[in-house]
Formats: sequence, structure tokens, C-alpha cells
Amino acid sequence: MNTSQSLEEKKQDLSLKLFVVLAKSYRSVMEQVEKDIQSRGLNLTDFAVLELLYHKGEQPLQKIGEKILLSSGSITYVVNKLERKGYLKRKPNTHDKRVTFAVIEPKGYELLSRIFPGHWDKIKQLMTVLDENEKEVAIDILKKLGKKEQ
Repeated sequence: MNTSQSLEEKKQDLSLKLFVVLAKSYRSVMEQVEKDIQSRGLNLTDFAVLELLYHKGEQPLQKIGEKILLSSGSITYVVNKLERKGYLKRKPNTHDKRVTFAVIEPKGYELLSRIFPGHWDKIKQLMTVLDENEKEVAIDILKKLGKKEQ
């Protein structure tokens, strides 16, 4: 008996189909979100860093990379750029000299306060294709999928 699937069987496999649909959906939504953020004068990475600080307060630089999935070199570049623009500042940890925090500055807070409501509206508009029940089901399913151990 041949254990390898034919190309047609692979096309019919629901796991593969789910993966493709999920990837295409994610790409489509993220392209629209990125376009919205760019229309507000930021790129996706700059926005992600500022949004994290805006909502969660000061963060160690090392944790920012983990939370928004960026390498330490990329975080340094982004933080340097945002610091030059006056949107955030570095703050040394008085208890541990190895740790530096990023802190949102008033200029960065004002920027996010101005653009976040419109950005939030854009996300809500993108999600109008689902009713409230479908959103809850999708959240539960995607959480379950995201927690699946390898």
C-alpha cells in the first residue's frame, strides 16, 4: 500500500487547506493594517513598539523584542530611530545596569492618542465580515491552534 498522498489527496486534506486559508487571511488582514498604519505616518514596527509602550508602560528593551517578535539588533535600530524623533527615551534600570527600559515620551503618547482610535476603527471595520458569535468562535479556535504543542 502506498503511504504517500497523491497531489489531489493533498489538495483535499483539510489540515493543509486550513493552513493555506489561515496564511492567506493573515496576509490579507496584515497588508490592510500595515497600509492603515503607514497612512498615519508610521511603519508597522515603529507602531508596534510605541503601541506596546502606550498600553503597557515602560518595557525592558529585551522584552520588547520578545513581545513583538523582533531581533535585538532590530529593536536597537527601531528604538534609536524613535528616540531621535522624540517618541521614546531609554531609561537605565537603577537595580540592574544590564537592563535598559524604553519609556514612551509625551510626544509619542500624543501621537498614539491621536492615531490609535482611527486605527482601532479600521481593525473593527476589517472584522465586520464576522458577527460577534463568529468572532468568539474564531478567537477560541485560533487560541487552541496557537497553544498546540509540537
